[in-house]
Amino acid sequence: MNWKPFLYDWGGLNVALFQAINAGTPAAMDPLAWVFSIVGSYWTAPLMMLGLWYWSKSATTPARGAAVLHRLIGFSVAFLLALPAATVLKLWLDFPRPPAVLGDLVRVTGEIEWHYSLPSGHAIYAALVVGALWPLMGRRGRIGLVLYAALVGWSRIAAGMHFPADVLAGWVFGLSCTALAGWLMPLAAPVWQSVRRTSAWVWYAMAASAALADQLAKFAITRTFSHGEQVAVTPFFNLVYVLNPGAAFSFLANAGGWQRYFFITLGLAVSAWLGGMLWQQRPHLQAVGYSLILGGALGNVADRVLRSSVVDFVDVHWRQTHWPAFNLADMAISLGVFCLGFVDKGYP
Repeated sequence: MNWKPFLYDWGGLNVALFQAINAGTPAAMDPLAWVFSIVGSYWTAPLMMLGLWYWSKSATTPARGAAVLHRLIGFSVAFLLALPAATVLKLWLDFPRPPAVLGDLVRVTGEIEWHYSLPSGHAIYAALVVGALWPLMGRRGRIGLVLYAALVGWSRIAAGMHFPADVLAGWVFGLSCTALAGWLMPLAAPVWQSVRRTSAWVWYAMAASAALADQLAKFAITRTFSHGEQVAVTPFFNLVYVLNPGAAFSFLANAGGWQRYFFITLGLAVSAWLGGMLWQQRPHLQAVGYSLILGGALGNVADRVLRSSVVDFVDVHWRQTHWPAFNLADMAISLGVFCLGFVDKGYP
C-alpha cells in the first residue's frame, strides 16, 4: 500500500514510539495496563448501556433523563456501526501485530497475537464511550474521559498488542462512528415512528439485523480461524471454529446428512410462519421475540444453504465440562423464546 509509509509507519516514528512506550513501561505497571485493557474492551458495552439506562431513570429532572437516554441510544447505534465495520477493516487490511514485526524485542503481557492490528478495537471502544458521555459531562468529567481514552491506548501499547498508529486510527474510527450515529438518529426517528404505527417492517428490519450480525460474525470467524482452531478469551469462554450439520446447540449433528435438507425446509417454513405472525399487530415484547427467532432461523438457514453446515464459534465451559458450541443465531433464538416466555407471564 503506497499510503502505508506515510499514514501508518510515519517514517519510522510509529515503531520508535512503540518501542519507547513498550520497553519503557516498568513491570510494576502491568496491573494498571491490564485494568485499562479490561475497561476499554467491547465486552464492557452491556455494563455501559446498563449504567446509562439507570442514570436516565434516576435523573433528577425529566430533561436530564431524556438527555441521558438519547446518549444511550446514540452509543448503541454507534456501537452497532463500529463493531462489524472494524471487523471487516481488520480482516481486509490484516496488518501484523508488534510481535510479528519486532519479534523478541516486544514485551508482551498476556497471549501473543500476530494479526489484525489496525485499528485497535480497544481504542475504538474508548472513543465510543468518550463520544457518548462527552455532552453529559462538565469540565472535570471531560478531562477524565480524555485520560480514560489515553490510558486505554497506552495499555494496548504497553502490553505489546498494538502500535501507536493502531490506537490513533481506533480513536478516529470510534469518534467517526459516534458522529455518524448522531447524524443518522434524527433522520431515522420520523421513519421509526411512522413504521411503528403503520406496519410491521420495523420487526422485519430487526430480524434482518439479527441475521446480518450472525453472518458477519461467522464471516469473521471463517476468515480468521482454521477449522477446529480455538482461542481462550476468558477462563470460561473460548472462540472456536466448528461446523455443525445439526440444529441449535449441535442437536442431530451426527444424523448422517439428511438433516441438512430437513432443517433447510423446516427453517424456511418456520420463517414464513413467523413472518406472517409479525405482519399482524402484536404487543411489542412478543414482536421482539418473534423477530429474534426469525433472524436466528434465517442466519442458520443461510449457513445450511451456503456451507452445508452451520458455523458455531462460542464455546462456554467450566473446567473440563463444555456446553455444545453455538453462534449468534442460536443466541437470538434463545433470547426470542425468553421474550415470548415473559409475554406468557403477562408482561406487555
